[in-house]
Amino acid sequence: MATTVHGIESFKDLVGTHLGFSDWHVIDQATVNLFADATGDHQWIHVDPEAAANGPFGGPIAHGYLTLALAPVFLGEVLQVEGISMGVNYGCNKVRFPSPVMVGSKLRVGVGVAEVEDVTGGVQVVLDLTLETEGASKPSCVAQVVYRYYS
Repeated sequence: MATTVHGIESFKDLVGTHLGFSDWHVIDQATVNLFADATGDHQWIHVDPEAAANGPFGGPIAHGYLTLALAPVFLGEVLQVEGISMGVNYGCNKVRFPSPVMVGSKLRVGVGVAEVEDVTGGVQVVLDLTLETEGASKPSCVAQVVYRYYS
């Protein structure tokens, strides 16, 4: 169940809080191929299952940036923001990809609120995201992302 924030002032009460996890989502080859088409990154470790089976990971893997790009989609299952005029992705402070996401595996995001500060007309919210692949010993992506929400 998602945490619902009502207005920008409510974010301040969440600093230091882990909000929970999204559902698990299967990362399929079709999604990886679409991302390859969108970005022009058709490296064989992503889009050629036969060649990737003999590669370093034993099969095709999702692009790291695909993993990161899915974070806002999964984030909506963990955090809902109401009573604002808009929210924008402001950037990332840090992103790392400690382990690959194998095609066919399940991925989810865990979300924590690291900090909240006032900006003109709203708040800047820094979220700690951990994207986990089911059964993996290390996260697939850890990222500190920055959003701005305006009243």
